Amino acid sequence: MGIRGLMSFVEDHSNEFFTDLKLRDTKIVIDGYALFHRLSFNSNLELRYGGDYDSFADIVQNFFESLFACNICPYVVLDGGCDISDKKLTTLKDRAREKIQMAHSLSVGGSGYVCPLLIREVFIQVLIKLQVCFVQCFSEADRDIMTLANHWNCPVLSSDSDFCIFDLKTGFCPLNSFQWRNINTIKGTQNYIPAKCFSLDAFCHHFSNMNKALLPLFAVLCGNDHINLPIMETFLSKARLPLGATSSKGRRHHRILGLLNWLSHFANPTEALDNVLKYLPKKDRENVKELLCCSMEEYQQSRVKLQDFFQCGTYVCPDALNLGLPEWVLVALAKGQLSPFISDALVLRRTILHTQVENMQQPNAHRISQPIRQIIYGLLLNASPHLDKTSRNALPPQPLAFSEMERINKNIKTSIIDAVELAKDHSDLSKLTELSLRRRQMLLLETLKVEQTILEPIPASLKLPVAVSCYWLQHTETKTKLHHLQSLLLSMLVGPLTAIINSPGKEELQEDGAKMLYAEFQRVKVQTRLGTRLDLDTAHIFCQWQSCLQMGMYLNQLLSTPLPEPDLTRLYSGSLVHGLCQQLLASTSVESLLSMCPEAKQLYEHLFNATRSYAPTAIFLPKGKSNSKKKRQKKQNTSCSKNRGRTTAHTKCWYKGNNRFGLLMVENLEEHSEASDLE
Repeated sequence: MGIRGLMSFVEDHSNEFFTDLKLRDTKIVIDGYALFHRLSFNSNLELRYGGDYDSFADIVQNFFESLFACNICPYVVLDGGCDISDKKLTTLKDRAREKIQMAHSLSVGGSGYVCPLLIREVFIQVLIKLQVCFVQCFSEADRDIMTLANHWNCPVLSSDSDFCIFDLKTGFCPLNSFQWRNINTIKGTQNYIPAKCFSLDAFCHHFSNMNKALLPLFAVLCGNDHINLPIMETFLSKARLPLGATSSKGRRHHRILGLLNWLSHFANPTEALDNVLKYLPKKDRENVKELLCCSMEEYQQSRVKLQDFFQCGTYVCPDALNLGLPEWVLVALAKGQLSPFISDALVLRRTILHTQVENMQQPNAHRISQPIRQIIYGLLLNASPHLDKTSRNALPPQPLAFSEMERINKNIKTSIIDAVELAKDHSDLSKLTELSLRRRQMLLLETLKVEQTILEPIPASLKLPVAVSCYWLQHTETKTKLHHLQSLLLSMLVGPLTAIINSPGKEELQEDGAKMLYAEFQRVKVQTRLGTRLDLDTAHIFCQWQSCLQMGMYLNQLLSTPLPEPDLTRLYSGSLVHGLCQQLLASTSVESLLSMCPEAKQLYEHLFNATRSYAPTAIFLPKGKSNSKKKRQKKQNTSCSKNRGRTTAHTKCWYKGNNRFGLLMVENLEEHSEASDLE
């Protein structure tokens, strides 16, 4: 984020630009995006297996409990969708390529930092659980954060170097020097967190008492996320920037130092800008001036008053209002009840599909969830007449099309995806919340190709994950095996086990059953982290499942949650799922594992019975059967699949038939003893 190289540059001058703080008894405005990335990457979490969300949730909780212990009142501000002007598109593409390279490195045993797919959703769920105040901005949050912090005279906590440019009244505390794990005490009673605070006054004083107003120009000349003009190299090569003190860290620091020394000679931005333009060809000057001035505006006060949201629940963003979006959508976005994925699709008709630690030789894991996204796009088609003009430049003239930025091999590509045209009563986004619960639930389950009766024995908190798992199993390209399904369902028991362990009056269950099984799951997690090599095909299969869950959740949110939202913090743990896969392949059976906890065994049977009729019958075949037998079974199981991808009515009809057939096949196989321990 921000100006590359600037953060390390100012940290090299820590004694000059930073003051020590004992942070307590204050409000603090937190850059949510920076925080969840920092906690994910700097807490020794396992990143290869798709996310240990339980461990991450515990770390987030510990972080905020440290703040509470010091009487620090946090206000978390999250970025929303991409800017309407799309001026960061080049930066977004560059970062997407970097993530692909890091994901590939992790997948083959190297190093890298790639956030698990559902990390943002987990972070928000923890904020809600802890009752931490938060808001999701309509687009990028930096200016809103600065404006709120100045209104409240409190510091900002982030790792974004842009906050070295903003004129913050109470300063900016970098996350990497925020010692929240090291609470200290004054006089034995008052707790505080040691921190460092960046001083803009000290920074400007170091550069000949430079005018603060020059810093936005410095940011855009240096190249920030919003602007990276190749023609600026012409200026930089001709200007003979004065270095002053010796540059210690290569080309970036050399450029930063030279620009700051050069700018310090000018009284104001207008004078400096005129001098920049002198070095450029006359034909380019007006366009460059307009671009630079526009980019400098990004460092000015925001018109959004987040204090109104935190005090009264009112979020007013002029840019969003000008688009004429439905009121319920704006409210849901601000409360984090809809993802930025939805606002990107709404405003730009373009979405970004984030790469996971997956098999780069296979099609990206998001391909499997494309039919769910096509329904989402169909619901968003008729949002506002104002959006046609906004999205016109984003796509070729295809009224029902959206674009998706996705991984192809180890690069990115933009694909054009058609939206599904829906029934008339689903086509007006402003009235979507007026549909009955039954209609909204029906649309969700028809999209996932699941019968409602299948979910009746399932606890409310697991209905959506089970429905998503049924959708995932129906796609034969996932190459799902029995041990994959078993491991996934076993991991879903962690939440109910935690509830049993923490329930009063169930001491016997705690001691003899749930506690023992929970401890076994923790042992498997630890053992997996100690050195199990990543099975790329297994990783890819679970990446496909996570993509289905993510898009299933987004559709569920857009339909105002006809199924309860699952607790992601105890739903999926990558280390546990991969470890269980290894154990089940080796010798352990589900039956022996669950024998210690009858309640968990009964719940597992409900989960398994709900999902098995949607699985390809080939995964239930006893080991050692001939390949020809497997091929015959696969052919029988997929004989009705020619109708996939047609209208909702057709797919619903087809899956009714397929469910009955799949169940009969499993029951037939169970007459042989080989499949007896599955239930």
